[in-house]
Amino acid sequence: MDPTTDNAGNTGHRGDARASLEALRAEIAKAVVGQDPAVTGLVVALLCRGHVLLEGVPGVAKTLLVRALAAALELDTKRVQFTPDLMPSDVTGSLVYDARTAEFSFQPGPVFTNLLLADEINRTPPKTQSSLLEAMEERQVTVDGTPRPLPEPFLVAATQNPVEYEGTYPLPEAQLDRFLLKLTVPLPTRQDEIAVLTRHADGFNPRDLHAAGVRPVAGPAELDAARAAVAKTTVSPEITAYVVDICRATRESPSLTLGVSPRGATALLSTARAWAWLTGRDYVIPDDVKALALPTLRHRVQLRPEAEMEGVTADPVITAILTHVPVPR
Repeated sequence: MDPTTDNAGNTGHRGDARASLEALRAEIAKAVVGQDPAVTGLVVALLCRGHVLLEGVPGVAKTLLVRALAAALELDTKRVQFTPDLMPSDVTGSLVYDARTAEFSFQPGPVFTNLLLADEINRTPPKTQSSLLEAMEERQVTVDGTPRPLPEPFLVAATQNPVEYEGTYPLPEAQLDRFLLKLTVPLPTRQDEIAVLTRHADGFNPRDLHAAGVRPVAGPAELDAARAAVAKTTVSPEITAYVVDICRATRESPSLTLGVSPRGATALLSTARAWAWLTGRDYVIPDDVKALALPTLRHRVQLRPEAEMEGVTADPVITAILTHVPVPR
C-alpha cells in the first residue's frame, strides 16, 4: 500500500504529514551531522506528546540538535542552563509588582515555549527539578492559585552529562519515569567528525541556522495531523501481549532490582505506534516494539548494585530480555 494513501484510498494530510516529518532528517542534517537516531527520537516524542532525556558528553551538538529541530518545525525554543542556585520561579515565571498600576502581573518563565532545552538538569536541586517536571506532566504552571496552560506542542529535552557526577542531583526513579525516552547522543564517528570540521572550515556558524539553510518543512498543523494518524495505527492483541511480556520480564530479571512499570509498558506501546506510522505502516509489528525498547525502557529499570560494580548497563540487560521473550507470529 502506498504510505500516503489511507485504507479508503484517499490521500490527504496523513501522507503530507508523514512526508513533512520524514523531511526533517534532511533539513536537520544541514546543521547536525550523524545524529539520526536522536532526531528520530525527538520526532517520536513530539508525536506521543512526551519528553526526552538526552545523555551525552559536552560538545556533541545536543543544543544545536534541539535548535535545528525547532527551526525545521517552525516552533519556538528556549534554553535554560540548570545550576545549583536556579530557583523554580526562574523556570516557571513569577508575579512581578508594577508600581504604575500598583498590581502584580505574571511574568512568564522560559518554560512557556514549544521546545525547552533543560541543559544539565541534574545540576539543579530537587525543588527546581520538581517544578519543571510538574510543568511537563500537567502542561501548565500554577502561580498564586491561577493555572496557566503551556503552549502546544510542548516538549522538554533535558540533558545530563553521563561522566561527571560531582555536584549533581541525580533524578530519582519516579521522575525519570516521566520522560518518554532516554536518548544517548554519542561522540561522532571519525568520518562524521571530519565532516563537522569541514563545515566549520567552510564558514558554518551554529548560531545562524538560517545561513546554514535550515528552513521550516513542517509546522503545528502537520504535527496535529500526524498525531491523529498515529492514534489510528492498529495494535493487535498479540502485539499488546508482547509489550506486556517484555515489561514483565524486566521485573523478573536477576540483574534488576526495579523493572518497568505499567506506565512504561504504555509508553513502549505509544512509541512503537509512532515508529510504525513514521515507517509507512498503519499497524504495529514486533520489530517496531524492538526498535523503541531501549530508548523507552533503559531509564525505567534499576540495576542491582553487584551488576553496576561489574560495569553492566541497562541496555544489554534489556537486549537479552528481547532475545528471550517469544515474538508473536
